Amino acid sequence: MFHDTLHFNINKGMNGKVFSFEISSIGLARSNRQVKVDISEWDDCLSCPEFDHCYKLCIAKLTLEATIAEG
Repeated sequence: MFHDTLHFNINKGMNGKVFSFEISSIGLARSNRQVKVDISEWDDCLSCPEFDHCYKLCIAKLTLEATIAEG
């Protein structure tokens, strides 16, 4: 559902199945952060019998990535 948040490229869209983000930069400063949602892919995920398991796994992964990024 989500792109890896520990490894990304500035000024390039990072796409997961449902959620994507882009961090724009001009020079040394980060100037803009944008998050997008692909509703048709979200609907596809919702219709999957593995959705609950997959969603919990994705959230756990994001939590771990956030913890590592803060460290």
